Amino acid sequence: MLVYFLFAVGFVLLIKGADWLIEGAADIARKFRIPEIVIGLTVVAFGTSAPELAVNIIASVNGNNGLAIGNIVGSNIANILLILGVSGLIVELRVQTATVWREIPFSLVAALMLGFLVNDHISGGAPFNQVSRADGLVLIAMFALFLFYTFRLGKNNLTEELPEADDSRPMWKSIGMLLIGLAGLVIGGQWIVDGAVSLARLFGYSESFVGFTIVAVGTSLPELATAVVAVRKGNTDLAIGNVIGSNIFNIFWVLGLSATISPMDFNPEDNFSIFVNIGCSAVLFALLFVGKRQTLEKWQGGLLLLAYMAYIIYLVMLG
Repeated sequence: MLVYFLFAVGFVLLIKGADWLIEGAADIARKFRIPEIVIGLTVVAFGTSAPELAVNIIASVNGNNGLAIGNIVGSNIANILLILGVSGLIVELRVQTATVWREIPFSLVAALMLGFLVNDHISGGAPFNQVSRADGLVLIAMFALFLFYTFRLGKNNLTEELPEADDSRPMWKSIGMLLIGLAGLVIGGQWIVDGAVSLARLFGYSESFVGFTIVAVGTSLPELATAVVAVRKGNTDLAIGNVIGSNIFNIFWVLGLSATISPMDFNPEDNFSIFVNIGCSAVLFALLFVGKRQTLEKWQGGLLLLAYMAYIIYLVMLG
């Protein structure tokens, strides 16, 4: 029973650890008067993918490959169907032209690349494929390209007035928050991986199933909280950008780094979720041309949420 208690506590440590890591790192950056746009493109962007990164690195090092891949694919599916579905039900989401024609297609490319890489060496009836270190390096190279593109978009804002140093919190406290947040990620991630493996064995499900469902939703909670708060405050651009950016980060950076650390076997039986992941980005792009152009309407948000419920039910029945 202790392992399941720690599994639940692990999510709290993971999410709170990511929050403290971001706050501490951003505070340190401001003290060195680094422009806000740079902080947003680096500290915050990396921080929102920190839960997935922590879980994946621990899972890949421990050899829990199904959990590592399932966490990323499941998180990306949850980001679009669950998070945008819930957000779209709260308020219509107006999407910027750049997001429609650049970021969403980029996330679709990421999903297609993952689908190709996990299926490019199946031959001779082999039961497993592998996301190799070479595949991981390819994904990281694409991530570097995405970062370059993102910084190019933001460079016009680099002339903004530099933020004043924040003296409300001493440097040692900011560093302490960063280190405690990092510790929370590591410990929480380990407890989640241990609990997920135990749950899979207890109920007879695969590790990838637990990754696609429980772990994926748990590690997506920061994005869900950010999106709901953003849309309630009228910042719909932040909600959409956070989700799409997280999906790109998850595949190119988190999965790429995980595979580089430890090659991961992939079970072809999990291709259904790979195809759903590809379909999510394609459907999101298409929905923005149905009804109000470049707007995710409330009925479309409801449709995404229903699709996520159907996906989970199908996985449970299949498992």
